[in-house]
Amino acid sequence: MVNGIAAWIALALALALQPKPAGELRSDNGSIERSAPELDDLVPSKARIEVLATGFGWSEGPVWIGQGGGYLLFSDVPANRIHRWTATEGASLFLHPSGGTVRAGFREPGANGLKPGGSTSILVADQGNRAIARLDLRTKAKRFLARRFKGKKFNSPNDLAVGPDGSIWFTDPPYGLEGINASPLKEQPVNGVYRLAPDGQVALVESGLRFPNGIAFSRDGATLYVSNSDPARAVILSYQVAADGALSRRRVFSDMTALAWKGLPGLPDGMTVDERGNLWATGPGGVHVFRPDGRELGLISTGAAISNCAFGGSDGRTLFMTSGNKVAAVQTKVRGAPHRLPPVTPRAPSS
Repeated sequence: MVNGIAAWIALALALALQPKPAGELRSDNGSIERSAPELDDLVPSKARIEVLATGFGWSEGPVWIGQGGGYLLFSDVPANRIHRWTATEGASLFLHPSGGTVRAGFREPGANGLKPGGSTSILVADQGNRAIARLDLRTKAKRFLARRFKGKKFNSPNDLAVGPDGSIWFTDPPYGLEGINASPLKEQPVNGVYRLAPDGQVALVESGLRFPNGIAFSRDGATLYVSNSDPARAVILSYQVAADGALSRRRVFSDMTALAWKGLPGLPDGMTVDERGNLWATGPGGVHVFRPDGRELGLISTGAAISNCAFGGSDGRTLFMTSGNKVAAVQTKVRGAPHRLPPVTPRAPSS
């Protein structure tokens, strides 16, 4: 037993003394690995990852609100809460419950993905209410925009993005339900990707993914990105988007399956696009930074799974990352792509 312990100590020391990969910058809060020199144009050479707040069950859906001095909202999905963070006040409770009030049958009843909805509202992927909703930031009143497709309830909407025409696109895996795919509450036969049109009509646009999760549009709105958080097929897909919302030319933008099999923390999940069109996508190991052509430039890691990311801050160049029980940030040289907003006129929930 003593010899075994000594061997483990020797191995740990040997690993600790190994040189770090070229271009990798480490700190106590994570690391930044530069796979290509172009990352220097996006992330400062001396950038460090900063932990902003801790103590959450599973943080998700960061969104920066520019009004009121500027603040970050993010979800704690299992705790059914949305929190608010500012640089001067830290984190505080913003909304509870953030999602459904019925606990039976749900493993994660809270809100998940959050996106800007206008000057006074955000859009919410509401897992517990199995709906897409608009939340008024002042009154905290919620209005449901879509709750069903073909008369059946959604599984548990996870993330969302707004298209060039104001349509709301969202993913609907069963992660919010106890038993996931085996849940008796699951009504939809597929885990789909949907489009909520400005007229309130819902269309199923992708039915062939096991666990669709993060979703984002390219800067010009011509490409849709969807992540599949399936360990057996951990990929990010891209699609060409027609003016009427039809998808074509589906292809694998990035295959991260091998990284998932290596045991790196996380799976393809949330993502965001910067003002230059680069994709910042969570996956095994952290946030992967891609050129629009799919070439990877680097990896930002917190040492834990990262569920989602978003640009914001006083100058718009801070990348906020929700990572397990914490929220972290890193300074960049770019802002996020301009936000698209859906129509604000009232409409009846789609059925």
